[in-house]
Amino acid sequence: MRGQMLWFNAAKDYGFIMTDEGERLAVAGEGFAPGELPEGRCAHKVVTFEIENGNGSRQARGVSFVPDTPARRARMRGRGR
Repeated sequence: MRGQMLWFNAAKDYGFIMTDEGERLAVAGEGFAPGELPEGRCAHKVVTFEIENGNGSRQARGVSFVPDTPARRARMRGRGR
């Protein structure tokens, strides 16, 4: 599945993800894929993940960040004519 990070607090090792369907899921530090633990601001970054049911709630597992794709530059038309 895909979604966006809402926030992650490294001190508490806990945060939340908003799925593309509008569901808010909790994510713990061990829920991130190896080497994917967020550092610094991560709000609104796109992530992929799986949903795990446990302890009476749904949580995100295997969370990894989708690399940012740079915006395409506009072509200059009629320049130098």
